[in-house]
Amino acid sequence: MSEPTSTPSTVTTVTSAVILCQSDNCANGKPPARLECPTCHKLGISGSFFCEQACFKQNCRSKSHKKVHDAANSTVAGPFNPFPSFRFTGSLRPAYPLSPRRAVPDHIPRPDYAEDGIPYSEQKGYSAPIKILNETEKQAMRVACRLGREVLDLAASHVKPGTLSYMPPTIERGAYPSPLNYRNFPKSVCTSVNEVICHGIPDQRKLVEGDIVNLDISLYYNGFHADLNATYPVGKVAEESEILIRTTRQCLDEAIKICRPGALFRDLGKAIEPIARANGCSVVRMYTGHGIHNLFHCLPNIPHYAKNKATGQMKEGMCFTIEPMINLGKNYDVEHWPDEWTAVTVDGKRSAQFEE
Repeated sequence: MSEPTSTPSTVTTVTSAVILCQSDNCANGKPPARLECPTCHKLGISGSFFCEQACFKQNCRSKSHKKVHDAANSTVAGPFNPFPSFRFTGSLRPAYPLSPRRAVPDHIPRPDYAEDGIPYSEQKGYSAPIKILNETEKQAMRVACRLGREVLDLAASHVKPGTLSYMPPTIERGAYPSPLNYRNFPKSVCTSVNEVICHGIPDQRKLVEGDIVNLDISLYYNGFHADLNATYPVGKVAEESEILIRTTRQCLDEAIKICRPGALFRDLGKAIEPIARANGCSVVRMYTGHGIHNLFHCLPNIPHYAKNKATGQMKEGMCFTIEPMINLGKNYDVEHWPDEWTAVTVDGKRSAQFEE
């Protein structure tokens, strides 16, 4: 999972996106809302928030909101869009209800956020110096990362038209799926399709010919996290999608080439952005790479765009992700769905990502 730019307070703000009032006729201009529809909460429908009681009552009397309840209660209605009032930027729609949360066997060690969603150790980690791994810790990271690659490759083998989001075999390897309940993320993997930049939540939508999908696999094994992802074509895709995927992979590869003791973190973006621009693409700025080891996300922050203000230089023993998110076209801005996680392009154009 990607890190937002800057400080821990920014992390919370971005990963817990502000939800605007969902009333079709909000008299207050759709401000940020915290009053949740109790029926939606009971049915597991996220994002039904209202700014005041009047908006809640008005919306609950409307046919559009009742259809959401009816669809969730029906065994024959099939998948439904839980955010009928939301103005989506592209053609993709969520397909609820989500499947039940995955149960992790008790014998598998888990990170500190597994129960209540709060990564307590990370909050302290952002005020600490960048960790230098010793030889034992390096070896533990290598083992975790090899497992992560194995799981990602297995998941990728299931990418084809007509399939649902694949459940990666993480717990079968004695590992905890790092995204599960991280800041209350509901699933074990992020699946980001087409215009979704990152943090897509697996749901009931089947992949269709021509889609592209990013599989973001993270796992926690023997006290250390692995985090990697790749973008895949679903069947035959349009030429611009092929170019986007190739460009994004090249951006990551060129950034990796400059990694060595003494290299500046800010120079990674200098290697990435010219490649994206040369291929008619833009680099997302809101999310960054991050440090990783016994913490899922920590310093250093790794911006992927040129002329960034990242400080510091690489030293032997540091471990961090590089994970450029590349959009088709010139717009690098981000919008979020009301599920508080799914980050999408503002113009509905496609986005790809690779992470190592």
